[in-house]
This record gives sequence, C-alpha cells and structure tokens, in this order.
Amino acid sequence: MNAETLTPGPASTDAAPHIPVLLDEVLDALAIAPGETHVDGTYGAGGYSRAMARRGAHVIAIDRDPEAIAEGQERIARAGDAIRLLEGPFSAMQALLAQADVASVSGVTLDIGVSSMQLDRAERGFSFQSDGPLDMRMSKAGVSAADFLNSADEEEIANVLYRYGEEPRSRRVARAIVAARPLSRTGELANVVRRALGHKPHDKKDPATRAFQAIRIHLNQELEELERGLEAAEAVLEPGGRLAVVTFHSLEDRIVKQFLRQRSGSEAGGSRHRPEAAPTHAPTFAKPAKAVRPSARELAANPRARSATLRSAIRSGALTTSAHTPAPETRT
Repeated sequence: MNAETLTPGPASTDAAPHIPVLLDEVLDALAIAPGETHVDGTYGAGGYSRAMARRGAHVIAIDRDPEAIAEGQERIARAGDAIRLLEGPFSAMQALLAQADVASVSGVTLDIGVSSMQLDRAERGFSFQSDGPLDMRMSKAGVSAADFLNSADEEEIANVLYRYGEEPRSRRVARAIVAARPLSRTGELANVVRRALGHKPHDKKDPATRAFQAIRIHLNQELEELERGLEAAEAVLEPGGRLAVVTFHSLEDRIVKQFLRQRSGSEAGGSRHRPEAAPTHAPTFAKPAKAVRPSARELAANPRARSATLRSAIRSGALTTSAHTPAPETRT
C-alpha cells in the first residue's frame, strides 16, 4: 500500500498487514478483463498488484524504492504471481515499458505518496512516530532530509514548508530549524517544530506532520513526479484503457483533478466577460468519474485511508500532443 497519512501510525513489524486503500473501488474503476496488461506504478508492498493479478491481469509493477523491489521480487518468486517488477520512477513508465517490449496497456494505477512500509520503518526517516535518521529518500539516493535541512538557508526551508506543507508559520519554523542545526534525527526535527509552534501534548494534530510532509515532497519531487506520471500514463494507455489515481492530500488531488479536467475537455466554461475558448485538440480522456472517498467501514478498519481520494477516467482514442502539456502549477 502506498498510503500517505497525515499522522503516521505506530511502527510495525514486516509481518504487519499493509492494507491497500480503496482497493475494491480501484478494481471497479480498472474493470480488468482476464489477459489484459495493467501497470501498477507504485508497487509498495504489492497489494494492488496482487489483487489485479487475481483478476486475471498481467501486471507490470514499478517502484523507485530498491527495498520494495528486492522484497517484491522475493514475494513474487514465492507466490508465482503474474507480476513483472521494474525499478524506476513511475514517471518513466513509457521508457520502462518500451524496454519490456510493451507498447500499450489496458490500465494504469497510481497510489501517490509515501508507503506504509516506508512510514513504519524508523530507519527510513519518514515518520516521527519512532526516532530514526533524517533520511526520507524514496529511492535511497540523492540528498537526504538532514543534508537539506543542515545546508539550505532559512528562506528556502520556509518556502518548502509553506508550498508543500501549507504551514502558515513557515518562517518561524524555518528560523527554529536553522538555530537548532545540525539535525540528524527525526525526533530532533519533530521537537524543534513543536517548540516553534507551541504544540501541547493534548493537541489533536501534531504540527510536525506538516513539516515532515513538506520536506519529503520536496526531496522526492513528488508533485513534479505526479505531473510527469500522468502524462506518461496518458501516453501508454490504449483506447478504452482505464486510469485510476489515489491521492492523499489536496496538493496531489488538485494536480490529478486539473489534469483530467483539461484532458477530457471538461474544464469550467467561459463567461460573458471571458468567452470559452474553442478546444484545440480532441480530448484524450472521457469525462472523469466522480471522485470516490473511503467508506465508514474502510475507515474503521484502516484509519490511514481517511484522507484518500480516488479519481479515474477512461482513455479515448485521441492522439497525445505536446500542446496538451499543462502549464506549470503555480503554488503560493
């Protein structure tokens, strides 16, 4: 499961279950027919992939986390699932599929955000629930959270906290982080944020959540990856192919919603002051299905699903075009 959570759950053992969010709803949106080829762009612990394989799909699963790849290969070998696992970011799915001699697919599933496995392993540094090194790298390569926080200036840190964590007092938190350097542990960072914002133990929401989300999104370029991944899915889906995307906060959901509105030609119309522009290309997706949220029953079984939203759409036969590429999102 690649479930983002605003309040990380308690650490678990590797034997703990990883529950795919909105699984039945995703499978309904994919409408898998036996023998079809489907992409699971965010393999994680493999929950979606295994369910898709049980429906008769040939699954090509992708993940940029080397731990997910190594453990997934062992799991697939033991179970004999019809799953092929490829290492890389899902934004590169077009190139990865080409290397696997696959030109197009019947479905693409993306479950955006940090995985439960990453959250629950203190050594990965994604959660402040259990103390661990300040890492947060999904691919285990590149700049770590400690590297960034100990070298970036106050303004850059504040901008990251504001843009990706929607932290209203980002400058205060950034100032506190710079004053506390060097930082090396998740517990240290969480305490710095709490002190800066006057957190009390009985407060409903831990303010460190926003900071951890922001830093993680920045380091892993998650929103840019999502934008490129949606375009890659558009390119590899065959006519009639299904796209299903599960997001876990408003920044992600806004990108998916805007993409599907634009690609389906269902953006808001014009007004008498600003006439609606004539479409310059055929829609590449049919009108998106209504957004789906978890049921009360699912929330009772899996609290981490509480912020999840599923958006899905069916690929038309229209060709993609470079003119379709959306303008960069403005974040203020």
